[in-house]
Amino acid sequence: MLSEETRAAILELAKKGVRRRRIAKLLSISRGSVDEVLRSGQVEVPRIERPEMAEPFRDQIGELVLRFGGHLGRVHEELVRAGASFSYQALTGFCRRHGIGQPPKLPAGHYDFNPGQEMQHDTSPHLADIGGVKTRVQTASLVLCYSRMIFFQIYARFTRFECKSFLAEAIAYFGGSAGTCMIDNTHVVVASGSGAQMVPAPEMEAFGHRYGFAFAAHEKGDANRSARVEAPFDRIDKGFLVGSTFADWSDLNRRARATCDDWNARRSNKLHASRRELFAAERPHLRPLPLHVPEVYQVHQRTVDAEGYIHLHRIRYSAPYILIDRTLEVHETMERVDLFHGPRKVATHRRLSGPLNSRVLDPAHRPPRGSARLPQPPSPEESALLAEPQLASYVARLRAIIGGRRAPLRRLVSMLRDYPRAPLLAAVAQAEQYGLFDLDRVERMVLKQIAHEYFIVPPEKDDPEDGDE
Repeated sequence: MLSEETRAAILELAKKGVRRRRIAKLLSISRGSVDEVLRSGQVEVPRIERPEMAEPFRDQIGELVLRFGGHLGRVHEELVRAGASFSYQALTGFCRRHGIGQPPKLPAGHYDFNPGQEMQHDTSPHLADIGGVKTRVQTASLVLCYSRMIFFQIYARFTRFECKSFLAEAIAYFGGSAGTCMIDNTHVVVASGSGAQMVPAPEMEAFGHRYGFAFAAHEKGDANRSARVEAPFDRIDKGFLVGSTFADWSDLNRRARATCDDWNARRSNKLHASRRELFAAERPHLRPLPLHVPEVYQVHQRTVDAEGYIHLHRIRYSAPYILIDRTLEVHETMERVDLFHGPRKVATHRRLSGPLNSRVLDPAHRPPRGSARLPQPPSPEESALLAEPQLASYVARLRAIIGGRRAPLRRLVSMLRDYPRAPLLAAVAQAEQYGLFDLDRVERMVLKQIAHEYFIVPPEKDDPEDGDE
């Protein structure tokens, strides 16, 4: 089909008296095309009216699009069942031309940023080969909008703890922060609302205040507003993660940081400079780092189990054995796990992200090999029995027999409370003499001694109705 420029040239040459054969040769077109243009006498390209096979089903298509929520595959299946013979591609083309179920695309916006005005933060799920295992990870990225300086790290999960740790590390990498941090309404930062009505969580608002910036969120559906940080995720996935194998999480993030250095130093044809060169102009406009930046950590309360470990995110960390059954305060950072007993730090471990159910043991937390086991404090039942000096020897021998069981001691305490003292002590002394530690038999011995003194049976009375016959 000839363009409007060619059709205009044909009409113009014809007005000058140029013959059709000459016009066709000059414009490298057929004489039939020249004749067609001359007959129409119009510069506009005529529209080709073709019958559309989907036109008879227009009303039905509109109903099915609403029914299936715009899923044209399901719409096509229903139309075929109803007798339609056109293809799925014909259906999509018909819907596209007539705007059925497909709102018209709006032009992308363009945003200009001054140095230090804004930075954008977002996360995206990816797959990474860590230790030979394909692992689903969360990639967090922060980009300065003016210079496009980028910093990203990768985590097993992404909560407010990881968010604050990442932002602190990213801001330290840049040497300062922009005035606004744009996010995409993530629940990690947002307490309520969205877009302009977004209210950040108090702890995240306090974190931003410490570094001199405020969180802001774009309107829902306006992802183009955070395009500075959205665009690099595809490059991270296909240019960094795909085809790479990482020894562990530390190796992964160490190489991610090196990749940031490399990308920021490369010249960009789009920017006509490297990100580092643009950053040199933006750096003086950033909010400076606080004089004191406390390390980001989260606090947990954990009890040391019988094996001498505390449990954190399905990883076990050892604690000093003398603190078994004690409750410790655990400070978790991105690099360490610190254990505190009261105000004193009693252990420090390197934080692990996996594999799950791993154990981290410090040999200093275990008693020296061959050392005697520390004596266990007496139980409440044993303390109650030892208050009676004449029972001390029998209780010691009984405990050696029963081990850690406490039920026999509770039984003996109950007997001490229920029966008279003298018969019980006499029965226990006799039982110890013969090595008898069956408390059922000891109790029968006590009952036998007190049967006539404490359980007096009244004499039977004669029945007054019984008389002499």
